[in-house]
Order: sequence, then C-alpha cells, then structure tokens
Amino acid sequence: MAAIGKQVTHDVVALNASDSMREAARVMEERRIGSVAVKDGGRIVGLVTERDLMRTVCVLGRDPGWPIREAMRAEIPRVQPSTTESEVASVMRDHTTRHLLVEEGGTVVGVISMRDIIQLMLDEKEHLIGQLHSYIEGR
Repeated sequence: MAAIGKQVTHDVVALNASDSMREAARVMEERRIGSVAVKDGGRIVGLVTERDLMRTVCVLGRDPGWPIREAMRAEIPRVQPSTTESEVASVMRDHTTRHLLVEEGGTVVGVISMRDIIQLMLDEKEHLIGQLHSYIEGR
C-alpha cells in the first residue's frame, strides 16, 4: 500500500475563522473544491466542507453571513504524509468526512480528499495489473 504523500494537495486554501460561510461557499465554488481550511491567528485550526455549510445553513438555519468558525469541524483528526490510503479511508469513514488535513511536524502541509484516495488506489491497481500482464507475457 502506498503512502498518501504524493496525492496530498499542498495548495491549502484557507480563510479566516471570522470570514462568512457565504464567502467559504463562494471560494469553494470558484476553486471547484470541497473544503476550506480555517485559520485563527494565522494558524490552521479546522476545516469546513460543503457538507458542513449545508448542515449549518440549511438544517440548523444559521445565517450564511455568520463566521465559518460556526460551521467548521475542529475535531477532525489530522494525518501524516506517511499514512497509507487504506488508513486514511478508515479515518474518513470513522469520522464521516471526505476531507482531512495533512500535518507534518505539527504544521499543516496539505489536504487529502476521498477523491485523492480513490485515485491513489486506482493508480496502484493499474500498476499491479500492468505488472501481472508483463509477468504473464514473459517480459
């Protein structure tokens, strides 16, 4: 199994905790991403996802002008670049999220999404299939 390091998105899009949920939704739509890191005092303190915004605004009835700190999930565990894709998938399943912050040495270095994990698993399977074809054909 491969470590997630090569699939991590290192261009972390982050907003301040005081920025509005509407702004977070706008940034996600504009950048075509499913999550935004949340900064407080220059430090990343959590993550807010499309699902978090939907729950907070549509289900709980909060005003989209409220700060994203009201919708963010600070309790989501962080993973290391050396974590395997199956370990990350398990963490995502256990914490019902499709996005995780990736941390190295106490610093956030990126974000990993379920889409990234699926791509990593598919790439690994395709590589294995290629090796098996070569073995069968005697190359």
